[in-house]
Amino acid sequence: MGNLEPNSPLKERISLALNNEFLRNAVKFTTERLRKGKQTATDELGNWEEWRSYGQAIRMHTIAHLDYYLSQFVNNVRAAGGFVHFASTAREAVEIAMKIMEAKQAKSVVKSKSMVSEEVHINQALEEKGIEVVETDLGEYIIQLAGETPSHIIIPAIHKNKKQIAELLSQVAGEPLPADTAILAGFVRSKLREKFLSADIGITGCNFAIAESGSIVLFSNEGNARMVSTLPKTQITMMGMERIIPTWEDLEVMATLLPRAATGQKLTVYMSAITGPKRSEDGDGPEELHIIIIDNGRSNQLGDPEFQEVLNCIRCGACLNACPVYRHVGGHAYGWVYSGPIGAVLTPVLQAEKEKWGEVANASSLCGACYEACPVKIPLHDMLVYLRRRNVEQGTTKKREQWGMKVFQKVASSHKRYRLAIKAGRIGQKFVARKGEIKAKIGPLKKWTAHRTAPALAPRSFREMWQDLQQQQTQIELDPTIQKRMEEMLKKRGDQHESEQK
Repeated sequence: MGNLEPNSPLKERISLALNNEFLRNAVKFTTERLRKGKQTATDELGNWEEWRSYGQAIRMHTIAHLDYYLSQFVNNVRAAGGFVHFASTAREAVEIAMKIMEAKQAKSVVKSKSMVSEEVHINQALEEKGIEVVETDLGEYIIQLAGETPSHIIIPAIHKNKKQIAELLSQVAGEPLPADTAILAGFVRSKLREKFLSADIGITGCNFAIAESGSIVLFSNEGNARMVSTLPKTQITMMGMERIIPTWEDLEVMATLLPRAATGQKLTVYMSAITGPKRSEDGDGPEELHIIIIDNGRSNQLGDPEFQEVLNCIRCGACLNACPVYRHVGGHAYGWVYSGPIGAVLTPVLQAEKEKWGEVANASSLCGACYEACPVKIPLHDMLVYLRRRNVEQGTTKKREQWGMKVFQKVASSHKRYRLAIKAGRIGQKFVARKGEIKAKIGPLKKWTAHRTAPALAPRSFREMWQDLQQQQTQIELDPTIQKRMEEMLKKRGDQHESEQK
């Protein structure tokens, strides 16, 4: 599946995804595997809910005192010899990075996986300046070759199979490569080794920043983050301002939660901690370390009782794997860098164009599966309701939707009108319902029935059945014949019991 056009309407993006059978099967297969892995890993750990509560408490405390911990972190980074830059917007973050590139006369850059660098579009800016930039995470490398954005926070190329990957890598190799995982991985390994050794600058993201020591921590399963942060002489780390945690003790909790929630691993294969640039006694490391702390709309959520908790996110992707909407449409249908339930909240709250992105909050069933999956208990389903309410209050919802909700309000607010509507619906569905299902693609139903069947109205409603039960109960209580029979039966059983006791 090619990269969907972000500027196209949400429904159009979703329609393209739903009509891509391969995409749906690939995303469903992988997310199911990740969910099962998470379940196994959390069961083995035990007391998972207690760990979630501990993680939530750490994140809640940190975000509530973010100014203090950011200040502590910055002071410790500088004390260790690193440089710290603050960027209010994505544009400022790119400008800061480009100034560093110019000062170092950089011609080539290697990158480890970083969602915030995707957020600010650093790759595009580097390419426009004629600087070669190479993604070194295998999944990111694949989608870079395809000219696409990540489809998943953890597994960027979740929507591609081995054949498609082999075709992309064959173009780089200049010869056909077989769709064999070992051969493809070996080719990428040899190709990237050259890039690691020749790169002028390495760019990384930041999973966690430790305030008490000024350290940055990178999680990786391929070791590429370690290569990016040690071989180039200059390292630039881009981090969202909320990536802070207070202490190394807190990292133990996060290092327990994140890999289990993300991929079902007990531990990430590689966890690199970097405190300042290379010292004289160090065997490796960058000679110069720059950390760009990025706001880009995050500070607007501070103090907001409805959305501050979204800053607690540790980018594990567990909510994507649990979401029934994401499992059907994949990540590109959401239109921006972040997808799934976390993307449906982050995109509208971080993007300046609220009207353009507000509709993505509708890409949810509000089932709450994202909350149950989240290792730090972010109530994303509540936030999605808040966003929908905001859209209504701002008048950005479509006229048809506004009219439809007014009709529903009118019908649902009166039991008489509700009963009449149900009766009318039963009559109308006789022409389209078959064996309890509606498959006809007509009227307002066609958006639903285009990809699934709609359940027909039940022959009798719960209210009607309840009334019958009440009538039956009343008849039993009032019918003297039944009462007399019950009294006789109870007396007979009593006499029998008394006889058995004797």
